[in-house]
Amino acid sequence: MEMIQSFSIDHTRIIPGIFTSRVDKLGEYSVTTYDVRLKRPNREPAIDVAAMHSLEHIIATYLRNDPKWKDEVVYWGPMGCLTGFYLILKGNRPPEELYDIILKAFKFVGGATEVPGATPVNCGYYHMHNLEMAKLYAKEFVDYLISNADNRDIFEYPKTKRIVTEDGKNFYDS
Repeated sequence: MEMIQSFSIDHTRIIPGIFTSRVDKLGEYSVTTYDVRLKRPNREPAIDVAAMHSLEHIIATYLRNDPKWKDEVVYWGPMGCLTGFYLILKGNRPPEELYDIILKAFKFVGGATEVPGATPVNCGYYHMHNLEMAKLYAKEFVDYLISNADNRDIFEYPKTKRIVTEDGKNFYDS
């Protein structure tokens, strides 16, 4: 079985940032999945589940209401490992172009007074939210993005180097 692209990223070397995870062609159109990574995998604790849920609601609402980006957003949601989010957008642009909107979205969390859609009618588990912790994680990421704005590493994935066998298979496939 072929290894999926997101597992080819060296998770021992990845840092928080905004990365292109994959680009998919759909006929003449493309959609791009971005990895918005808040935590260093396997070196920092994952984001609290309730805070992650609140960040998902607030930022999804923000992105889908931003005049410039709302028609581009296909999906915003948490990674299973709870170290970041996936943002899927129409088209294909370098992750540097997302810096401003991601920064604004996480800054927006700091001023939130409620979690949008956190009701039994609108949410699958409306009890599992933590706005105050979401604000702490958001501020931490905002501070990180600002202090690393000139660091190219926050936009470029570290890749795992795979051994290729003589018959052309990746070592893990042989």
